[in-house]
Amino acid sequence: MKKNDIKNRDDVFLLVSSFYKKIRKDHLLGPFFNETIQDWDEHLERLTTFWESNLFFKTKYSGNPLEAHVKVDKKFNHSINQEHFGNWLNLWFQTIDELFIGENAENAKSRARKMSTFFYLKIFESRNS
Repeated sequence: MKKNDIKNRDDVFLLVSSFYKKIRKDHLLGPFFNETIQDWDEHLERLTTFWESNLFFKTKYSGNPLEAHVKVDKKFNHSINQEHFGNWLNLWFQTIDELFIGENAENAKSRARKMSTFFYLKIFESRNS
């Protein structure tokens, strides 16, 4: 299969939906997502919009992903740690590498790396407030 770069919403949806198939089966991350997400179709559409906005700046994402992650951490007794974010990032990179190659694919990795660091620090910070 010849790989191309991430070019449009359909590509972003393929990435997001493929990634979350892995997440849902993952022994470490699956419980967080499977016990939290009630409507997977809606969640995949929301995250497609989120990543489309981050990669192409042509859609507007309305939501607060940091707040959502802080709530999940609280729901799971503040048990989210660096291993969770590392595993999330590894699955994201793996999914991108399986499906795409190019500048936008690398940008999706870079943005995910920055977001995971930011979210982890903010979740940890929220535990002390």
